This record gives sequence, C-alpha cells and structure tokens, in this order.
Amino acid sequence: MLNDCRNCPFKTKATSMLSDSSLDQLTSNHLELKLKKGDSIIKQGTYSTNVIFLRTGLAKIHIAGPYSEQIVKMVNAPSYLGLPTTFGSKINQYSVTAVSDAEVCFIDLEVFQSILDENKEFTRELIQVFCKNELESFHRCANRTQKLIRGNMADALLEFSDNIYKSDIFVLPLSQAEFANLVDTSRESVSRVLTEFDKDGIIKISGKQIEILDKARLILVSQNG
Repeated sequence: MLNDCRNCPFKTKATSMLSDSSLDQLTSNHLELKLKKGDSIIKQGTYSTNVIFLRTGLAKIHIAGPYSEQIVKMVNAPSYLGLPTTFGSKINQYSVTAVSDAEVCFIDLEVFQSILDENKEFTRELIQVFCKNELESFHRCANRTQKLIRGNMADALLEFSDNIYKSDIFVLPLSQAEFANLVDTSRESVSRVLTEFDKDGIIKISGKQIEILDKARLILVSQNG
C-alpha cells in the first residue's frame, strides 16, 4: 500500500505548499522503492519517464565525460532528482547513484506537470531552488579550477558538515577515490591532505569517521584556497 503523501514526514518546503487534492494525486500516482548503497537511481543516456523524489538517504550526481566519469555533486534527502533532464531533454544527461541506503518515489510525469500548473507556490519554490542550485554550481566550478587541493577539500568537508549531515561528526560516504574525483585530485593527494588536517588538529580521523575539531581554521583554509 502506498504511503499517504499528506502525512509524509519527508516533504520538501515546496511539497508542503501543495493543496490536499494535489497531495492525493501524488499518493495515487507514485511508486516507492527502497535502495541499497550503490544502486542506480538515474542512468545517463536512458529515457526519462518519471520525476524522482529522494525521500531518505544520500546520492551522488555523476556524468560521463569524454575520458572519465566525474562526480558533480552530492544530494541529500529530501530532494527532487533529475528535473532539469526530465523537463529539458527527456534523455537523462547524468547519472544518480545512492551512496547510502535510500528510499525514492517515482512520480508519474504527466501528473507532476499537472500539479505544477495547479500550484503556483509549489512551482515558484521549485524555481527558487533551481536558481540557488545553479548559482552554487557556478561557484563550485570556479572554486574547483582556481583553488588549491587543500581549499577544495576544506570546501567538501564543510559541505558534508553544514549541508549534508548538519553535524561536525560524520562518516565519509565516499571512498578516497570517489572523494578525489569530487574535488578533482588524486586519491594519494586526498590521503595526504586528510592526514595533514589531522596532524594540524583541524580534524580527527577514525576510520571513515571524520570529526571537525577546529571549524574556524577549516573555514580559513577554504577561504584562502
């Protein structure tokens, strides 16, 4: 039996603006799936037929380039996935993969389009989120190409702390190779810089768990690049 979207504890700010009738439409026109870490949510090059909502968990957006695959960003729940592809191309332009156990809802595209037409506040909030994400992408691109490795790694650790886990203690969800891909460097450089941060007392590393001990210094590293 499908969960009632009216009572869903994982609503985004936008979804909370929907009318009861639209929430009833969502309830009747979505499919819920539980995924394991490593499961594919969206596959690049396939036809997009649904809007996907990440209810719980964490995912990575990655795209195949001319020579290798690049992790573009991390996305944590609750969040809509693949909307630019769904409405702009119909063919998925990137892949999304779960990096933790996750729950997703696949929403009928025509129903979602109808809900956009009928709920102006919902549509406005989604547009604002898109604009915010686009601006963040511009800054992220500039930082990656202009900052040194320490600055980019500080940015990534602060992103995990402030925006994904909202805690200064978290388990790094990526392998060192994936983390290196995220910050455009080598696995060896990631290992070296993490060790440096640990020795400097900025972070404490226990296996894959990271604790930020001196956030002010980590922010300075980020700002100075």
